[in-house]
Amino acid sequence: MNDRSRIRLVVVKVLVISLFATLFARLWYVQVANGARYQAAATDNSVRDIIQSPARGLIVDDMGRPLVANRASWVVTVDRSVLAKLSDQQTSAVLQRVAAVTGESAADVEARTKLCSEPGAHPGTCWNGSPYQPVTVAEDVPQTVALAIKEQAEDFPGVLAQARKVRAYPTPYGVNAAHLLGYLSPITAQELKHAQADHERTLSPISLVGRSGLERQYDTYLRGVPGEQQVAVDSMGRVIDDLSNRSPRPGDTLVTSIDARVQAVAEQQLRETILTARKTYDPVSSRDFLADSGSVVVLDPNNGRIIAMASYPTYNPNVWVGGITSDQLARLYSDRADTPLLDRATQGQFAPGSTFKPFTAAGALTHGYSTSDKLDCSSSLTVGDRVFNNYESAAYGYITFAQALQLSCDTFFYRIGYAKWLAEGADSGDVGARDVLVANAKHFGFGRGTGIDIPGEATGRIADRRWKLQYWRANRGYYCKIAKRSGSDYLHEFAREFCPDGWRYRAGDAVNFAIGQGDTVLTPLQLATAYGALANGGTLWRPRVGKAIVAPNGHLVKRIKPVRSGRVPIPKRVLSYIDQALKGTPKVGTIAWRFEGFPLDRVQIRAKTGTAEVYGKQTTSWVATYDHDYVVVMMVSQGGTGSGTSGPAVRKIWETLYGIHGSNVDLSRAALPGGKPPTGLPEFAPDGQIKPPKGDQRGSGGG
Repeated sequence: MNDRSRIRLVVVKVLVISLFATLFARLWYVQVANGARYQAAATDNSVRDIIQSPARGLIVDDMGRPLVANRASWVVTVDRSVLAKLSDQQTSAVLQRVAAVTGESAADVEARTKLCSEPGAHPGTCWNGSPYQPVTVAEDVPQTVALAIKEQAEDFPGVLAQARKVRAYPTPYGVNAAHLLGYLSPITAQELKHAQADHERTLSPISLVGRSGLERQYDTYLRGVPGEQQVAVDSMGRVIDDLSNRSPRPGDTLVTSIDARVQAVAEQQLRETILTARKTYDPVSSRDFLADSGSVVVLDPNNGRIIAMASYPTYNPNVWVGGITSDQLARLYSDRADTPLLDRATQGQFAPGSTFKPFTAAGALTHGYSTSDKLDCSSSLTVGDRVFNNYESAAYGYITFAQALQLSCDTFFYRIGYAKWLAEGADSGDVGARDVLVANAKHFGFGRGTGIDIPGEATGRIADRRWKLQYWRANRGYYCKIAKRSGSDYLHEFAREFCPDGWRYRAGDAVNFAIGQGDTVLTPLQLATAYGALANGGTLWRPRVGKAIVAPNGHLVKRIKPVRSGRVPIPKRVLSYIDQALKGTPKVGTIAWRFEGFPLDRVQIRAKTGTAEVYGKQTTSWVATYDHDYVVVMMVSQGGTGSGTSGPAVRKIWETLYGIHGSNVDLSRAALPGGKPPTGLPEFAPDGQIKPPKGDQRGSGGG
């Protein structure tokens, strides 16, 4: 190797060594000298997981008309991790700007950003989700507000405006159905904790959960599966890149047996009946009727499916969308507003009055009495030292069971109740004594829940010997204290009688029970279900609102089949006799004056009226009717007589069901095609359109 070659080799070595020296120097500078600064810069850009809410499933009626749908809503969220990097002064300024543009108070916005585990957090307002998940501080804001936040991102570090789906109520035919549909509210910290422990993918920190009605019962189908979007954000929380996206899965659709047209008529008639009653003079109390609440139930007696079910007073279901205020919530529970949140159809418990008599008749005719028997319908009956009057003191002499039902004779059934009480031990003190009338009432489902797919229903009460003993044990201390005080009013007199032996089942209890008075109470739904058993020949069905679950792509997920809950042990001859007797009520009985001109030869309605008397209140109006396809029951609390108050509305519902105009029946005008509930399901097209069931072609719009 010559000298020139050696020089070249040395130069190359020097260059290589210089390059490595420069590289190592740079590495030292970056990692050691300025390592902290570059590490901070790197952390300024990070990845955020943003949960995307799924569109909740629709709730549709029997023809596919949407009762509950979704609409787009802009929400404003705040990233707590970004706020943590700001000074307290800067954080306060950002939240005040958010409050200013959204119209919220700064205090409320700040309260929503606090974790529920932090000191000073307000339950129901604080954030119960992950501290790394953006917190919703304003919902349903105008799109202009959302755009302003997006366009002025430098003034809103960590603040995002996003479009989400919220509940909407299309109200076909003006339907309300608030109690049926139910409402949603945000998931609680405890619910989220359990969901995460169970690896439940359908719930997230921003989930809304069904709290009542169908929204609660079918929540797992309706809620869908949340999606997740990964984005890169800078130090100010601004999105600089989309990294990945898992789209949310929409919830399934719930098909119901509700018919929007019938539901709308039921709601309208109930409201008008109550408002009319409030302007009607009550000669007993010398004032207008209070008519504080009411309910209507329309069901199919052949399978228990609910076609319409209304409760009054009601409320606007939109009140829950975007969060309910404390004032709005207080009104829903307010006694002064007659507690609109309470569903009178399934949760209201009322004395049934004379609508209970067909079941007393069924028990009597099954246990000792004959259809040929006649009893005295006197104006009154004395039992012990108490006089029990016939309603309005009418007297009809000796009549049959059929006439007693049609004329609604109290003393006829008083005699049955008294005779059975004497035969079954009278006031023996044996709470286990056999009581065929009580047992018969329980066979028809009274005293227990119907099993409807609407959560929270009341069980009603059969006031028998066992119940009296339980009630006495629970309340004797209270009444015994009152009994020791001076006073001659009803409360003091009752307390003195109740304190020593109020557990005894006396003759007065038995005769009151026979006509649906006393301490026996039931829900309108229970009564409708029991009348359904009269209509179909003795089968009790569990009422059902849900009919099917359909996937977002239109494929059937599940049919919700009718469920039998029992069969009443009443001979067919007895059921047939009662059925024929009740067929005469709209012709010659207590409601005949309300059905003048009605085509009873073609639409053979069976009916029973009731005017229930409750101590300290005005009478409760009842009308229970049925044929082979429908049961229609109406109740108005403190509303007057059965036929007088509820009769016209019940007739109007029947006219709607069969397209009746005057004395003509036109099934082409019937609310339900052909005048019968549809057996099929709506058709769900790939493009999202929903068509009525085949063979049930009826308009899908409102009216």
